[in-house]
Amino acid sequence: MALPTVLNHAEPRASLAPFRDFVNSFDPVVSCGTVTELIGLLIESSGPSAAIGDFCTIHTQGGRVIRAQVVGFRNGNVLSMPLEEADGLSLGDAVIARPGAATVPVGPGLLGRVIDGFGVPMDGPPIEAAEFCPLYRPPEGPLQRAHIEQPLVTGIRAIDGLLPCGKGQRIGIFGGSGVGKSTLIGAMARQSEADVSVIALIGERNREVRGFIEHELGAEGMKKSVVVVATSDRPAALRVRACFVALAIAEYFRDQGKNVLLVMDSVTRLAMAQREIGLAAGEPPSQKGYTPSVFQLLPKVCERAGNFNKGSITGFFTVLVEGDDFNEPICDAVRAILDGHIILSRELGAAGHFPAIQILDSVSRLQSKLATPAQKEHSRKIREALAAYRQAQDLIQLGAYASGSNPRLDASIRAREDMMRFLRQDSNEPSNLAHTLDALGKVAATLPA
Repeated sequence: MALPTVLNHAEPRASLAPFRDFVNSFDPVVSCGTVTELIGLLIESSGPSAAIGDFCTIHTQGGRVIRAQVVGFRNGNVLSMPLEEADGLSLGDAVIARPGAATVPVGPGLLGRVIDGFGVPMDGPPIEAAEFCPLYRPPEGPLQRAHIEQPLVTGIRAIDGLLPCGKGQRIGIFGGSGVGKSTLIGAMARQSEADVSVIALIGERNREVRGFIEHELGAEGMKKSVVVVATSDRPAALRVRACFVALAIAEYFRDQGKNVLLVMDSVTRLAMAQREIGLAAGEPPSQKGYTPSVFQLLPKVCERAGNFNKGSITGFFTVLVEGDDFNEPICDAVRAILDGHIILSRELGAAGHFPAIQILDSVSRLQSKLATPAQKEHSRKIREALAAYRQAQDLIQLGAYASGSNPRLDASIRAREDMMRFLRQDSNEPSNLAHTLDALGKVAATLPA
């Protein structure tokens, strides 16, 4: 590290700031080790003295510096995983502990920027940091959380009308590939009433990152957003770190009194990255090959969202459903942690219905606290009508249902098109809460009590 420029005695005392910052950032004690083995994704070294989660730098003989994270210990040696490509690594390379590296620079300058899993901008010049936030601090305790009583308007009629979400609530968006998850979260980030949106793209394809930023989020959405990117080709440890970078940034804006919309896309790919780390470190696989550390990680991530005295973090966590199986281990684990779930239907998506939300299978656990009495009644009537139609759908399509045999079903059939028109919404068509509740009431008025 280079020393600051020597000062002229005529300069004011304030010019000593570079020296003070240099001294404060300098760690006089450096713990070192050497690489002894590399197997697959795992680097084994004799030393340095470091704790689980600490960061290290490996200085190769070719002059490269490879950043790594400690993930375990074996036979007195340190096990770490590289956060970048390990090309050029060789036996005997020096490993230096960097215990203070588990932070991310934060500040107002983050808005409108795209950063990587290290917190480094991918779209331009460095960001001026107001402070540094730790990545791995524990979630706030249960008694430090405020009640969730205010709705967060997402601009999506199906959600605001039938699945109301509160400031500080945590909701999962479950669906297979290609059913519109990215389009939905982009529309919410662009149209919601949140002050700031923090979007973590974990394990996303390279091709889709720019498309999401320019088409789904757009210039208007980017003005109040921070996008954290760790694509599928990045090492597993960096993909997990990117998740915590997004959480730390969301907590910074929350502490500024903001209502933050946190979008994690996707929790499934985060779990896959943690599975890679666990298996490499020697953890035994359990449910469907996922290691115990995966199920330990999920609540640590989800519980950092919530409503607090200073501000709120409303979390939307997407879950990529493998083979459209909504009962696979990650789906079950996430659904048990969150305060509601939105199910996206491949059948609706194939029919061009956006958003492809299957209302009857979705639930907001805080609807009773967030919805008005009239909204609750209107929602109940529409759900009853949708359920009645689904039960008799085969008979109706075959022409075997005789009109007049079930008055409630007859009303559901007559109101079917109005209900579907309410639930359909173009991604560029925002709907404010007053308009949504008015349209909800008009549809419910056509149905029997």
